[in-house]
Amino acid sequence: MVDITHKVTTLRTAVSQAIVKVSKPETIEAIKNDTVPKGNVFAMSKAAGLLGVKRTPDILPDCHPIPIEFTSVEYEINGLEITVLFTVKTIYKTGVEVEAMHGASVVALNMYDMLKPIDKGIEISTIKLLKKKGGKSDFKDSFRKDLKAAVVVCSDTISAGHKEDKAGKAIIEKLKSCNVSIAEYVIIPDEIDTIQDKAKTYQEQGIDMVIYTGGTGLSGRDVTPEALLPLLDRRVSGIEEAIRSYGQGRMPFAMLSRSVAGTMGDTLVLALPGSTNGAKESMDAIFPAVLHSFRILKGARHD
Repeated sequence: MVDITHKVTTLRTAVSQAIVKVSKPETIEAIKNDTVPKGNVFAMSKAAGLLGVKRTPDILPDCHPIPIEFTSVEYEINGLEITVLFTVKTIYKTGVEVEAMHGASVVALNMYDMLKPIDKGIEISTIKLLKKKGGKSDFKDSFRKDLKAAVVVCSDTISAGHKEDKAGKAIIEKLKSCNVSIAEYVIIPDEIDTIQDKAKTYQEQGIDMVIYTGGTGLSGRDVTPEALLPLLDRRVSGIEEAIRSYGQGRMPFAMLSRSVAGTMGDTLVLALPGSTNGAKESMDAIFPAVLHSFRILKGARHD
């Protein structure tokens, strides 16, 4: 199966349809009057569809097992055609399009099975997805495309040349994938004055984002939060919570990180963990959704 462990959980909705066409008006009347020998067609087919949607990953090998948190089945009769509308919702990391289409298919097949004793000319057609909602595809086009970021690696050992930086490069890779250009990439020691000078300089230059990696732990030299907090006009606690929540779901020590998020004027300042995985997971937790903040900070949307 496709790896979805890096994705964030969102509300996902999908609506699909299937069309069942009967060959004679008497079949429609039997359905409406509940005189079909095998029972109530709509009620039993709905029940079959609800069972079917839950078994989707048992049938399709590459489909992830996911919690199905809402389903609905509606029927529309138009002449000799019955349109099945099947809706599925979940709060999860991947969508429910296949589940909705599978549910609609099972409903249609059950209708066929119940109606075939009284109608030999039934057809099933137009099984398709009508709409879906949820996930990054719903939001990516609303973000500005002219944003610039500075990436600052805070590390005594890396600045001294004793170790290679990987966390900063992981942050840059994520930024580029979100169409954010890199104004500067720099490695500095864990010194409060140096950390503060960088933040002030970038803010004066009008850089949109300043992202620090390193110095957010509990050792005596981890001073990035202490350096940045006095400079922030406002903290954005929700970003900090999202980072730690995402990380804690992946390893038990994420709670020890003191990640910081806030604003200096119109500049968003982030302080992320210094480990490669910690930096990468923090970026995955908040990007691209965090880019929406610039529609609020600086207004106009740039297409």
